Amino acid sequence: MTASKLEITALPGLPIVRQDDDLATLVVEALDRAGRTLETHDVLVVAQKIVSKAEGRIVDLATVEPGPAAREWATKTDKDPRVVELILSEAKRVVRHRPGLLIVEHRLGFVMANAGVDLSNAGPPGSEHAILLPVDPDRSAAALREALRKLTGADVGVIINDSFGRPWRTGTLGVAIGVAGLPAL
Repeated sequence: MTASKLEITALPGLPIVRQDDDLATLVVEALDRAGRTLETHDVLVVAQKIVSKAEGRIVDLATVEPGPAAREWATKTDKDPRVVELILSEAKRVVRHRPGLLIVEHRLGFVMANAGVDLSNAGPPGSEHAILLPVDPDRSAAALREALRKLTGADVGVIINDSFGRPWRTGTLGVAIGVAGLPAL
């Protein structure tokens, strides 16, 4: 099938996602409120952060004990050693570093800043939490796709998107870290 048009629509009204939330139900409810429906061949793009939150990939930094390697890298980068411990636990290797930044090869194969460890909007205000990438983003996309099919009958594609900063450059781009229901490179 050849697409005759491309339409991009932001989905308003999604609540703050918490661990064990049913993303498919939240998406369908938000679509209903917006007067929209999913149709076969639509592609839903979801932010990695909400997938990670629903899957419980949130870490309370108070529970993280940095090891010697994390303390060493924290000194080199002027980063919180607990955050560095999480970065190293998600990484295969450190590629580069500078103050405030570790560029690593993530266990999923992505070369990225800080192994995707995200501190923004990670927990209740005043708390110290970090969000990690999903364990298996393709599996997460496939599960969301199947749940949406069961709820709506539509055979859609699902992309889990994460924002990647451009190392040592200005700007951010979206990267499909998980895909189901459509071809991907």
